[in-house]
Amino acid sequence: MKDRKMKTLHNSVLGLGALLLVSPILRAQDFSNYRGFSLGTSISIVLKQTEQRPADIKLLHARPTPLEELTWWPPVVPGVAHRADSVERMLFSFCNGELYRISVTYDATSTQGLTPGDMVKSISAKYGPATLLEPEAGSILIDGFSGSEKAIASWEDVKYFFKLVRSPLTNRFGLIIFSKQMNAQAELAIADAVTLEQQEKPQRDADLKKKQAEDLEAERLKNQKAFRP
Repeated sequence: MKDRKMKTLHNSVLGLGALLLVSPILRAQDFSNYRGFSLGTSISIVLKQTEQRPADIKLLHARPTPLEELTWWPPVVPGVAHRADSVERMLFSFCNGELYRISVTYDATSTQGLTPGDMVKSISAKYGPATLLEPEAGSILIDGFSGSEKAIASWEDVKYFFKLVRSPLTNRFGLIIFSKQMNAQAELAIADAVTLEQQEKPQRDADLKKKQAEDLEAERLKNQKAFRP
């Protein structure tokens, strides 16, 4: 009995020691942040961080919920022949003015020769163990990647999700980062926007046709007065 108690105590101490060693690693994993960009921040903050202007924002849908995006190419250090950053481009997606997804396209030169395993190992060093994924069929279109992009691995917690992908067309690696809750809200907003646009399309087409006819008539009257044979 005494030996059993001692063995149990020994195992408990080992388990506690392992937990203490792992805890700092777990605390260090911040899935809401990528290279200083935090999910949930406003458009104005991202514009300031990327040194871009409101005019650089692209409006995807205005109603019923504003959906916008911003593309940013990290600057290259002057005088350096190769890219100074392994990231070629970042696409920021906003729903109702809040950043909910970041789509990263890695520079082909910086990742040349790297295997999926190399990429997983590198990202896991910062975000912890990965879950290896099977290629997804019929996945949604992601800017810079086709709908048949190969899903390689994922990292996640209860609120956020990271997915490493590779384009079958360009062979480029990419990383998709999003807030689970906000991404779900954005997908519903996109569906509502598409439905609304389809409902309004007949009237919108009729209005456009009417305007074109009015513009043509106005031009005809103007030329009628100015024309000299």
